[in-house]
Amino acid sequence: MPIDHAVLEEETIELVRDLIRIESVNTGDPATIGDGEAIAARYVAERLAEAGIESEYVEPAPGRGNLVARIAGSDASAGALVVHAHLDVVPVDAADWSVPPFAAEVLDDGRHGEVLYGRGAVDMKGFAGTVVAVARALRRARVVPRRDLILAFFADEEAGGAWGADWLVENRPDLFEGATEAIGEVGGFSVPVPRTTGPRRAYLLATAEKGVGWGILRARGSAGHASRPTRDNAVARIARAVAALHDHEFPVVRTDASAGFLAAFGDLTGRDLTGDGADLEHELDRLGFVGDIVRAGLRDSATPTILSAGYKVNVIPGEAVAEIDTRILPGREGALEREVERLVGDGVSVEWRSMPPTAAPVDAPLVDVLRAAVAAEDPDGVVVPYLLPASTDHKNLSRLGIAGYGFAPLRVPDDFDVFGLFHAVDERVPLSALRFGARVTARIVRSA
Repeated sequence: MPIDHAVLEEETIELVRDLIRIESVNTGDPATIGDGEAIAARYVAERLAEAGIESEYVEPAPGRGNLVARIAGSDASAGALVVHAHLDVVPVDAADWSVPPFAAEVLDDGRHGEVLYGRGAVDMKGFAGTVVAVARALRRARVVPRRDLILAFFADEEAGGAWGADWLVENRPDLFEGATEAIGEVGGFSVPVPRTTGPRRAYLLATAEKGVGWGILRARGSAGHASRPTRDNAVARIARAVAALHDHEFPVVRTDASAGFLAAFGDLTGRDLTGDGADLEHELDRLGFVGDIVRAGLRDSATPTILSAGYKVNVIPGEAVAEIDTRILPGREGALEREVERLVGDGVSVEWRSMPPTAAPVDAPLVDVLRAAVAAEDPDGVVVPYLLPASTDHKNLSRLGIAGYGFAPLRVPDDFDVFGLFHAVDERVPLSALRFGARVTARIVRSA
């Protein structure tokens, strides 16, 4: 029985709006988080149960709800595919929004047609609602996917997943038994290809993610009265270290993911993206916001974010501290840390904690499935790999040997920057994009 796409599309919109109205805000502080994630997870469980799909609800801490369901496939020898989304959202300041952030209002903005506004519209209740709608559509149409589907709805992604994917991987790996690949955030959004012939849109597929590390820099010096300056002032030492990091430019490194993007966009646009220096920067500038996305995935980074020293203006402190955020390219594990320690110099110690980068094959059969699904719904679209400079729950799943791909498909107008709406004021998504995403996701999960 064929899937009724009209029902699928409208149900997707309904489910996404319902999820946005559940205020599952993750402040990072257990005292203020509440039970929104639990309410959202139970809502998903109810909608799946209506279609006869059983699920398991897991609450590692009060209010931190996770949900996992498995749909059996026809090929028992094929590895299971995890399709995942997180149910928490970042906080909002409602005063900054032009609409109530949890009302899930649909407005015609005069440029992109009907647009759904609300926290989580793209990050990532839009995809969560899509996955639920697709699962219900498969069951109604009695479609059996080729491989087992593990539908996972996580809590706490916005704070690292300690009560979500991280906890489940550590404590309930059985829920992901047999899984070999996963799709989730961040990718699948269309971006314009500046060319008059050939493909007009590229759908960016995240095949890799930068690792994330946090360093605490400590400088020691002689404490004393500020009227008697010392040569080994801890504040000056930490300031020099921070300035050295800020001024340093890490080299361009072409990972498989970034090389795949540069090669594909070079072919699509007829531009030379083979350089490493000013020529490449110029060509990326010409790609607009797409160039900014890719630029962030070409180099390691070390960004000072917090400084602390002293307790009284006329006292020279004995210690000064700086905290830095680092983003590490696949294959550069350890190298970035050594470079940072060299740059800050003697007299400054560094304490590290980090999550390693991830990388999945850019030529896997699943990638061919994604390409075919997009081509069926958008003949002018092409799937292009890229490297995500941020972190998602793929990092947690990768510890189970699951290769992660960022692909939550949305076809949007050329001037609509989905990437720029993550955590942004007036987060929103065109309804036409959600309808497209539902059709493409249905094609992916039934044949992957």
